Amino acid sequence: MEGLGGQIAEELSLRPEQVERTLELSSGGATVPFMARYRKEVTGGLDEVQIQAVIDGARRLRELADRRESVIASIEQQGKMTPELARALATAATRTELEDLYLPYRPKRRTRATIARERGLEPLADLLWRQDPAAGDPGSLARRFVDPARDVPDAAAALAGARDICAERVAEDAALRRLARGLVVRHGQLRSDVVPARRGERTKFEGYYGHRESLSSAPSHRVLALLRGEAEGVLRVHLDFPGEEITGSLTGKVVTRPQASVAAELRQAVAEGWQRLLGPSLESELRAELKVRADREAIEVFAENLRHLLLAPPAGSRSVLALDPGLRTGLKLAVLDGTGRLMDTATLFTERGAAERTRAAALLHGLITRHRPELVAVGNGTGSREAEGFLRAAMRENGLALPLVSVSEQGASVYSASETAREELPGLDVSLRGAVSIGRRLQDPLGELVKIDPKSIGVGQYQHDVDQAGLRKRLSEVVDSCVNAVGVDVNTASATLLEHVSGIGPALARRIVEHRERQGAFASRSGLREVGGLGARAFEQAAGFLRVRGLEPLDDSAVHPERYGVVGRMAKDLGMEVRALAGSPQLVRRIDWRRYTGPDLGEPTLRDILAELEKPGRDPRGDFSAPAFREDLSTLEDVGEGMVLEGVVTNVTAFGAFVDVGVHQDGLVHVSQLADRFVRDPAEVVRVGDRLTVKVLGVDLERRRLSLSARAV
Repeated sequence: MEGLGGQIAEELSLRPEQVERTLELSSGGATVPFMARYRKEVTGGLDEVQIQAVIDGARRLRELADRRESVIASIEQQGKMTPELARALATAATRTELEDLYLPYRPKRRTRATIARERGLEPLADLLWRQDPAAGDPGSLARRFVDPARDVPDAAAALAGARDICAERVAEDAALRRLARGLVVRHGQLRSDVVPARRGERTKFEGYYGHRESLSSAPSHRVLALLRGEAEGVLRVHLDFPGEEITGSLTGKVVTRPQASVAAELRQAVAEGWQRLLGPSLESELRAELKVRADREAIEVFAENLRHLLLAPPAGSRSVLALDPGLRTGLKLAVLDGTGRLMDTATLFTERGAAERTRAAALLHGLITRHRPELVAVGNGTGSREAEGFLRAAMRENGLALPLVSVSEQGASVYSASETAREELPGLDVSLRGAVSIGRRLQDPLGELVKIDPKSIGVGQYQHDVDQAGLRKRLSEVVDSCVNAVGVDVNTASATLLEHVSGIGPALARRIVEHRERQGAFASRSGLREVGGLGARAFEQAAGFLRVRGLEPLDDSAVHPERYGVVGRMAKDLGMEVRALAGSPQLVRRIDWRRYTGPDLGEPTLRDILAELEKPGRDPRGDFSAPAFREDLSTLEDVGEGMVLEGVVTNVTAFGAFVDVGVHQDGLVHVSQLADRFVRDPAEVVRVGDRLTVKVLGVDLERRRLSLSARAV
C-alpha cells in the first residue's frame, strides 16, 4: 500500500497518518469495532464508518493496481507500449480511465475495422485521419488501394473500409470517450415504455409507461423498479443521448482541417463511430454504472433500516407468551422465561366453532395461570388481528390483563427451518419454533434476528435485485457493528450471536459455547483464555465486547481488560475499591482524566472509560414500550379516509416510509407527506421502529394499498 495512503486520505478528507495507522492495525488483524472503540489514539478518533471507508478504499486501490499491472503486461506483450501510453496508464486514477486506455489493445472478436485492416486499408485510413491538404481527393486516394483479390473491388469499397477503421478509432480513443461520456452523463435521459404486448394491461409498473427523467438524477428506487419491470417483460428501458450534440463535439475534435478534401469522409466516419460503436458501448457501460449506483444506494437504505431494527429497545428479561397466528392451522403458542428458555407450548384452534374456541380459551387461561407471563407477543402475519381479538376476549372473561405487543414475524419461518433452530430447539415441531422466535424477538431483537439471513427480515428495498455480494458484505458489517455496540453476555449468548463479536468467528463461537456447557458459566473475562483456540490476539479483540457478571465489576462493562490497571489507579487515588467507584457518577466526576494519560492512552479513551464507569454495562438501545393499535380495526376494510391512527415504522425507503397501523397492510407515507417541510431523504425524519401518528389519505381495496400522511397530524 506504499504511496496509496495519501490518495485515500485525500479522497476521505483524512490525515495520511490516520489512514496509514488504520491500515497497519487492519493488516495486523484488528477489526473495525475494536479499532473504533479501543484504538482511538492510534486512528486519530476515526469512527466505524470512516475506518471501513479506509479499508474499502485500500481494497479498491489494490484491485486497481492489480488491473493496471495486467493491462501493462498485455500491451507490452503485444509490443505496442509507448512512453506516452505508459505515463497515461501509470496516472490513470480510476478503473474507467484505465479501461479506456486499454480498449484499443484489448483482444477482441473480428470487427469491420479488423477486416478492413486485413484488406490492407489501414494506410488509407491513416491518410483520412491525418487530413493532409496535399493528399488529393478521396477518390484518387482510394483508387490506389483497389484490389479485387483482397475483396476491395473499387474506390467506394476502399473508402468504406477506411471509414470503418476511423470509426473504431473514434470509439476507442480515451479522450473522445471521455468527452462523449461527459455529455451523456450531463444530458442523457432514462426512458421506459410498456412493451407492445402488454399495452393497455394494468400492472404494478404502469406508473412507468412513457416515463422519462434525467439520467444523472434518477433515484435508486426508480432505477431498480424500471430494471425489474424490464426483467419481468413489462417495460423496455432505454438511455436517450443527445446524439447530434455529441457527434458535433466529436467531429470538432477529430476534423481539425474542415477544408481538407477528405473532411467529409472523416465526418461520416465520426458519425458512424458514434452511432454504431461508441453510443451502444456507452449505453451498456452507463446502464451498468446506473445499476451499481442504484444498488449502492438501496444497500445503504437496507443497512440503515437493519441497524435500527437490530438496535430496537428490548423487552429484556421478562417472561413472554408468544403467538404465531394461523387461521386454518391454529395459534401456535410458546411460553418463554425471562432468559428466553422454552417453558411450554400449545396449539389453539379458535376458528373451528364455539366448542373449540371455548376449549382454546381454557387452555390459554391455564398457560397464563401456570406460568404468569409478563408480556404477550403476537406475530403480525395472517390471522394476527383475529388472534389478538381472541386473546383480549379470553383474558377479559377470566379477569386477566397483559400487554399485547405486535411483533414482526418476517423471517420467522426461515429461522424455523434452519439448522440453528434445529440445534437450539431439538425435537420441537417446526410450526412451534416460529412462536419461540417471535417471543425471543420481543425479549432481545438483536440476539434473535442475528440468527436469520438479513435479507429475510423485510426491511430492504429490492433486496433480491441488488448486487448480492455487496449486500451480504454491507449487512454483515451492520450486524457486527450492532452486536459489538451493545455487547454480549458470554454466559447466555448463542453461538450465532457470539460469532459476530470482534475477533470471534463461527468456529471459535462454537468452542466458547461448548466450553461453557462442559465447564459451566465463565466466572470472569480472563476465564475465556482457557477456551481452546482463543489466543492472545482473539482475546484482545473480543474481551471488551463480552460481558461477564462475576467478581470483577469491570467484566460487566465496556472497559477493556488492558485498562483495568488505570481504573484501579483511579479508585486507589480516591481511596476506595473499584466496585464502589463503578456505577457512582458523583465519584466518577471527581476524577481528572489528565492525571492518567500515557504514550498510548489519551483523552478519547479516558473519557470513554469515565463514561462507562458512570453507567457500567449500560444498554445503548433505550427503554422498551409497547405500541398500541386501535382494537376496533383489524383489516384494511375497517380503515376510512381521514382517520388518525398510531403506527410503527416498519421500513424506510428512498421514496417514503411504510407504517404498520395494525390492519395487516402497511401503509405508505410518501416522502412528501413525512413532514411540514421539504424532506430530501426519509431517513432524515423517520427510522425503523419509530412510533408515528398518521392520517389516512386514501384506501385502495382493489390494489390493497393504504396512503398515509404524517404532516401536521
